[in-house]
Amino acid sequence: MDDTKSLNQFIEVEIEAEKLLLGRHELVDIDRMRNGNREALTALRKRAKTTKTSVPSPFEALMKDIEPRPLVNEVCATCGHHNARESTLLMFPGTDTFATIPFHAAHTILEEDQARLDFDSKKLQSFVKEQSLILSEKGALSDKIGPGVLKSLVALTDKPK
Repeated sequence: MDDTKSLNQFIEVEIEAEKLLLGRHELVDIDRMRNGNREALTALRKRAKTTKTSVPSPFEALMKDIEPRPLVNEVCATCGHHNARESTLLMFPGTDTFATIPFHAAHTILEEDQARLDFDSKKLQSFVKEQSLILSEKGALSDKIGPGVLKSLVALTDKPK
């Protein structure tokens, strides 16, 4: 009876450790994609000769020199005064397909993807933190087994005889 209880606790700890490791691997993959997006956005900003803060907002432009002109002159913070219709090659994530799309559309797609990846990264970080807490609260068995042993237990595979 005691062996069955220990075995069940052991299985629960192994399942939680596997979830934790899968979450960490997924977090690393998302960070790689975020870094790639960040590099692509930086390259587009260099091409447009702008930075995140180099293009003034329409309000700042209006207040700088108050003259009769249109109230709002929309200027994209990434494009600046760069030709927004200039063709740009963009490789879609997860494929080897390149597409020629306008410059403004390319950086807009990348910025939206970056925002989604940031959200996913924060969600995964909280999941990993929660799984670590669950794993540490599993009881006496998890306190006796170190993290290296847990990692090796998750990596075990069944081999047919």
